[in-house]
Amino acid sequence: MYLEFHPASWLPEKPKMPPNLTVWYNTKCPVCNTGIEWQRNRLVRAVRDGTIEFRDINNEPDALMRFGAKIDDVRRRLHAVDADGRLYVGADCAIAIWLRTPGDALLGRTLGLPVIRQIARIGYDLFADALFAWNRWKRHW
Repeated sequence: MYLEFHPASWLPEKPKMPPNLTVWYNTKCPVCNTGIEWQRNRLVRAVRDGTIEFRDINNEPDALMRFGAKIDDVRRRLHAVDADGRLYVGADCAIAIWLRTPGDALLGRTLGLPVIRQIARIGYDLFADALFAWNRWKRHW
């Protein structure tokens, strides 16, 4: 009797990649568009591999109707759907993106902690509401 040696068996497991993510955003908002373009450039490999996809809600206004989300909901807050059909909105969407972004996973995990997540949601929503009002005032759509 002998023991088999499997070299990979003693290595730590590779962290599992979160499911694919489709992010819906508003290209008519200059702040939103710039932020997503910056994020997309950081995620070039993931975008190319299909791990994450960024889509303009203005081209597909009914895309999230199955969740009851209208075009103005997405213009106000980021929305994303993962491969399992889970919807992420606002700060939760930003966290889902950061968890998939090299160098930002720690930020995503930190902001995802229970009490911190609640504070992040409030901060995100306040900023998103102000930005939405500014975009309406500037007649971006």
